[in-house]
Amino acid sequence: MASIDILTAISKSMPALADGMLITLKITAVSVVAGIAWGAVLAVMRLSPVKPLAWFAQVYVMLVRSVPLVMVLLWFFLMVPQLIQSIFGLSPKTDVRLVSAMVAFSLFEAAYYSEIIRAGIQAVPRGQLSAANALGMSYLTAMRLVVLPQAMRAAVPALLTQGIILFQDTSLVYVIGLADFFRTSKNIADRDGTTVVMILFAGAVYLAISLLASAGVKALQKGEKSFEVI
Repeated sequence: MASIDILTAISKSMPALADGMLITLKITAVSVVAGIAWGAVLAVMRLSPVKPLAWFAQVYVMLVRSVPLVMVLLWFFLMVPQLIQSIFGLSPKTDVRLVSAMVAFSLFEAAYYSEIIRAGIQAVPRGQLSAANALGMSYLTAMRLVVLPQAMRAAVPALLTQGIILFQDTSLVYVIGLADFFRTSKNIADRDGTTVVMILFAGAVYLAISLLASAGVKALQKGEKSFEVI
């Protein structure tokens, strides 16, 4: 009977859990796209012959990777919500916590994405860049049209894997009171007195989604290898 009651409680809470998962997926999707975009810029800057740009990218990556993610989330939530609201022209009704979480995750993950993309760029034969320069392309044009497309294709599995890690890390937004999937599960657990069950349920959901995503990445890798053989 107890197991039936627990299942009934979970089923009744599904709308709230679905809303929480939607927030989790929004943060993940926005942070992956923005993080990869900014990470690509950082990777190109890191390899740039212009020393100040290379220095800036190196220091950025080093500093961000040295700071705990939870601290970055708190900084953005406590110190820059008004700045974010003024920069993006957000409506007063907008949940600044959600926007600050997206920005924090994007800037934080970009440091990791940049290293993945930089490795992909360095894996491209230098002759590609030299040939592009010989055709009259500038460094940025050669990177954008010749090197980066090849580097990004090679880096896709690692980028997606980092995206899975990001999805798991989104549970840290509980520190700023954002009602993501984990926070919603915890609130329901506190309300119904089912802490152990709901935490296990939330963990099982994260595990299932992560395993499915990992299987997709492996299938993509196998597909690329098969294509290369053909």
